[in-house]
Amino acid sequence: MSRQFRVIARGDGWLAAEKPAGISFHSEDGSAGFVAQLEAQLQHPLWPVHRLDKVTSGILLFATRADTATILSEEFAQRRAEKFYLAMGSGKPSKKQGWIKGDMAKSRNGCYKLLRQTDNPAITRFLSHFDESSGKRLFLLSPKTGRTHQLRVAMKSLGTPILGDERYGGEKAERTYLHAWMLRITTPDGPVTLTSAPAECWPELPADWQNPFTLNL
Repeated sequence: MSRQFRVIARGDGWLAAEKPAGISFHSEDGSAGFVAQLEAQLQHPLWPVHRLDKVTSGILLFATRADTATILSEEFAQRRAEKFYLAMGSGKPSKKQGWIKGDMAKSRNGCYKLLRQTDNPAITRFLSHFDESSGKRLFLLSPKTGRTHQLRVAMKSLGTPILGDERYGGEKAERTYLHAWMLRITTPDGPVTLTSAPAECWPELPADWQNPFTLNL
């Protein structure tokens, strides 16, 4: 039996679905990716308007019509979509909150690195919280740009690579602890806020993170 994915919300020409960790966004090596599997589940073509890495779980927004795809893609292109991710790392970060800015360049083996120069920077705002029960540090990440591997590289630059993200130096774990948690965007139905709760394997989040839009990140 094929896997059934959760549809978070639907609207006029769009829908949001929950992507599990470990599933490629696009089909590769003869295996159907998340988009193809979701189209088969829904029996309807989809237009992706953003994407998530294979290791990342959480919210993905799709258009269900070509005209809506143009509208939603423009929201992301103009940086009007507000996104919040959760991550978990070990070790002590070089700073506990603030900005991570820098140009990104390709490194070895398909990885990227953060540069000191800021001609066309990747920009991320973040907060962190040490969870005593797990001994890990939680991160609330608000990317202002949308570069490939941006958050994974940002976390490595802090000295706290994401737990499970061995590609960027993270400790081995059952999964990579990066999750697309909340998204606020204007759709043809008006502004919507979408949420994908983290799995039970995540520690409890700080109370003041429950509505991150009030934190002015």
